Amino acid sequence: MAAPGFPYQDLKDFVAALETAGELRRVDVPVDPTLEISEVVTRTVRAGGPALLFDRPTRGEMPVAINLFGTEKRTAMALGVENLNEIGDRIGAMIKPDLPVGWSGIRDGLGKVMQLTSLPPRKVKTAPCQEVVYTGADVDLNRLPGLQVWPGDGGIFHNYGLTHTKHPETGKRNLGLYRLQQHSPTTLGMHWQIHKDSTAHHAVAERRGERLPVAVAIGCDPVVSYSASAPLPGDIDEYLFAGFLRGQRVEMVDCKTVPLQVPAHAQIVLEGYLEPGERLPEGPFGDHTGFYTPVEPFPVLHIECMTTQRDPLYHSIITSKPPQEDHGLGKATERIFLPLLRMLIPDIVDYDLPAAGVFHNCVIVSIRKRYPKHAQKIMSAIWGAHLLSLSKLIVVVDDDCDVHDYHEVAFRAFGNVDYARDLLLTEGPVDHLDHSSYQQFWGGKAGVDATRKLPTEGYTRGWPQEMTMSPEIVSLVDKRWREYGIS
Repeated sequence: MAAPGFPYQDLKDFVAALETAGELRRVDVPVDPTLEISEVVTRTVRAGGPALLFDRPTRGEMPVAINLFGTEKRTAMALGVENLNEIGDRIGAMIKPDLPVGWSGIRDGLGKVMQLTSLPPRKVKTAPCQEVVYTGADVDLNRLPGLQVWPGDGGIFHNYGLTHTKHPETGKRNLGLYRLQQHSPTTLGMHWQIHKDSTAHHAVAERRGERLPVAVAIGCDPVVSYSASAPLPGDIDEYLFAGFLRGQRVEMVDCKTVPLQVPAHAQIVLEGYLEPGERLPEGPFGDHTGFYTPVEPFPVLHIECMTTQRDPLYHSIITSKPPQEDHGLGKATERIFLPLLRMLIPDIVDYDLPAAGVFHNCVIVSIRKRYPKHAQKIMSAIWGAHLLSLSKLIVVVDDDCDVHDYHEVAFRAFGNVDYARDLLLTEGPVDHLDHSSYQQFWGGKAGVDATRKLPTEGYTRGWPQEMTMSPEIVSLVDKRWREYGIS
């Protein structure tokens, strides 16, 4: 069932819906965007608390909306469903069984789903995001209440800016979510990780000796904001995906100064360009890994135009050691993309990306084991699956294990494994932010086979039977439980 008022036209509609549902609290006392907001939000997230709207930040000219995706319930509400599995079920029901397996199957399957829905973005001539226009000397990023989240951060960061670029040769659009460090009132550091599509766009522009136009939208509707974080194949348009999720076309408008389009109902839009070859030190930054990422040179975005709605809201997110708000976003991706992962690896029953593993350090996967070394085959397939290639640890369990029950998974991984035979060690690419690898961008990986062992795998002792109570006794005790007077 769709959430009340869904699809939300813009961020303000979603904030209003959260408030009506008792899922948002307004903070009407002055709060400092330097560290203080971060501490308040972190405590709220870890208490399972509501979304927050800081009405009176002591820096900037607009309220701060944050922790909007901090629980699975709010993330489901943002995407218009009661349960996040509903979207994956929709995708699974639309995928034809005759599609090829493998990565091409994922691309073709998702492409067919998008075609069936026929909800491409729609261009409009005027838009709320351009009600107020700042150019020239009036452009000032200090109008925004950007956050310094941790004491060791290199300054103010804008953590939920949706970055728009186009491939200089093909014109293919990309929408990505990257942190933005404020260097000055008119410049931002672009933290484009090595595996991201916008990095490729920039590399082509530099090779051609051209500026790369960029537009950053802040405070979009929640479906567009989620879609910017989704690990889509490079040839699937994020706005087509957002239209599928919303069940309604996303309205887009031409930017004022760059040849790009942005969501018409964004709260704030920053327009500018990157000069070829220009870099500035970016960082340090307290990231979702729980550690500061080091200072590195990154491209510089020069802002020439800023447009806003009247009375805009500023949307941001806190990054830190889990648990934090990005758990809701990561869980949505896990559930939505399950049927596509099954298309790539049909033997998978379910999988879980633990928040404590910041969604790329660990994958727990269940399979119906059918032949020797089946689990090791699954490990290799996952390490070849798009951004799951960055996973450092894969734990494979049998299909009767609930991958979301970490106690049960640990029981299998601790008790079912002979680490001389069931541990697969290899090397490969790791996330840009990974601090543990001895070399940046690549490092060691492990796969743990926690499945029952087969005689054909060399296990000749006869796998023991796991203890379970008889159903008759379970039913009897259920009926008599109150008689015992235990609780």
